[in-house]
Amino acid sequence: MSGATPTNSKNAGPVTVPVAALSALGVVFGDLGTSPLYTLQTVVEAVNGHFTPEGALGILSLIVWTLIITISVKYCLFVMRADNHGEGGILALMSLLGANRFAGGAKALAVMGLLGAALIYGDGVITPAISVLSALEGVNVVTHALTPYVMPVAVLILFGFFAVQRFGTAKIGGAFGPIMLAWFVVISILGVSGILRDPIVLTAIDPSHAIGFLARHGFRSFLVLGGVFLCITGGEALYADMGHFGAGPIRLSWYLVVLPALLLSYAGQTALLIQKGHIEGNPFFELAPAWSVYPLVVLATVATIIASQAVVTGSFSMTRQAMQLGWLPGFDIRQTSDSVYGQIYVPAVNWLMMTATIGITIGFKSSDRLAGAYGTAVSTTMLLTTALLFTAMRKVWKWPTIAAGAVAGVFLIVDLGFFSANLLKIADGGWLPLTFGALVFGAMLTWHWGIGRVRRAAAVEPGSAEKLIRDLNARRIPRVPGTAVFLTRTTNIIPPLMIDHVKHMGALHEKVISLTVEFAETPRCAPEYRGEIEHIATGLWRASLRFGFVQIPDLPAALKAVPHLDRSIDIDNAVYFASRDMVVSKPDIEPLMRWRLAIFAFFFRNAVKVFDRFSLPAQNVVEIAREIEI
Repeated sequence: MSGATPTNSKNAGPVTVPVAALSALGVVFGDLGTSPLYTLQTVVEAVNGHFTPEGALGILSLIVWTLIITISVKYCLFVMRADNHGEGGILALMSLLGANRFAGGAKALAVMGLLGAALIYGDGVITPAISVLSALEGVNVVTHALTPYVMPVAVLILFGFFAVQRFGTAKIGGAFGPIMLAWFVVISILGVSGILRDPIVLTAIDPSHAIGFLARHGFRSFLVLGGVFLCITGGEALYADMGHFGAGPIRLSWYLVVLPALLLSYAGQTALLIQKGHIEGNPFFELAPAWSVYPLVVLATVATIIASQAVVTGSFSMTRQAMQLGWLPGFDIRQTSDSVYGQIYVPAVNWLMMTATIGITIGFKSSDRLAGAYGTAVSTTMLLTTALLFTAMRKVWKWPTIAAGAVAGVFLIVDLGFFSANLLKIADGGWLPLTFGALVFGAMLTWHWGIGRVRRAAAVEPGSAEKLIRDLNARRIPRVPGTAVFLTRTTNIIPPLMIDHVKHMGALHEKVISLTVEFAETPRCAPEYRGEIEHIATGLWRASLRFGFVQIPDLPAALKAVPHLDRSIDIDNAVYFASRDMVVSKPDIEPLMRWRLAIFAFFFRNAVKVFDRFSLPAQNVVEIAREIEI
């Protein structure tokens, strides 16, 4: 999307780059921007609160160069170039590489993309919990009397946060950017105050401090790397939210505001660690004057709620992408803004995430315990993104293998280091997001497997279709007034549902359209290329509509806009016929497949109804139940 003018709605005009950059602060950088709340606190736990000046400089240098290599270079300069018609995210990257077909050599790429996407859900249920807990725990710097109330208050905040999602963020979204800008200004000021205590921390820009730290501590440095990694856990959001703001505004926000603020904050906290030598608690709040802790806790809590909003909104968007690409069943998706296209609400995903997040908050109780569960999913996703990026360099950018391998190899070394470090967290809670992600990954593969079997089982015999066409042309089938649209999953000219309808009813509407809806591997399809129609027989047309994987289909509107649509076809009063299939197992199905079929059948039964998914008038939709053996 480089060079494009960012827009924030399907109707509104273009917005300026500075305005888009300010908005990006509130959506894209919430997770990255609040990482100073818990990153060094986790490192403090890893070293039991003891620091030498040399060790503290080494840790700071690791953080500095992690931010530079992974975010400033890998994501901002390379990964964000791999856009799918302006859209980002690991699923968009997978589709860009043509892996969504899940065939041949593309299967490995599809598995990497799907697994990376599934793990983002695992990270998404932890981010709100650790962020809100770490913000509220700031009161412990002033008094421990409130410590027993931190977890219950966090649960109440999280419950309220998820409960208001159904109202959307259109009304409050405009405040996110300015609030996060204030947050970055505050943490920068606190960071400068800390640096003035011991300016030696500025020498951490020298990478020899990081290399020396790793060389001196050997295997023990992996414990510290697991904490250092938390400073970049929001990196995937840069890529995933690119379609909302454009690459330019996101880069501008990062280089001018976010990166300097993070570096100052981490440097200030490190100066405090060097000065004290031993510290208990959170160095972020220890850096603040006592009088400012309570206001800082309030600001931090608001900032973490904004960070959580970005994660949840990203999960909604990814669900829509996976659903349209055929990897998840249909969900009820509600547009929460009539002007901002990207603001959607997915009730099922929202309540599942709320249940998991509150359960995690109650189970772990504190941010330092939860830090052990945080990072394993994101580090795995980042590793998979690098592997897909290497393929994009070769196939999309046409780079020589040597050049692609050299660039991707640098990122791979860093990613493997953090991936290995986070594996040490599995016993301390790292299993949680991995398990959650594995369940989502399994659900994706099961849905794709089952829907493919349904399509094959529902295929109509060619002879039946040819006979229907002959009968229509010979006027042997009675016709009744009106227009009917038969929706079909198959690519056959005549859908099985239409043949069954004629067989049982003995008649057909005067005007009939056999309609197939397709979702492309691009985010959007232009209206002029969306639909096509051809005449098949007397009063019968075959039509197809194409939508991008981020678009919410409106079939009546799209049908009326199809070029060369016969004027006698009354779309406004058409009756839409769709199948509500019931899946049963064949008698000879393999025993090991029965459990998979049971899961698929559950998804299939509970998928969103066709009139909700395709914006059809419910009173004009007829769903016919059929039994299909697979």
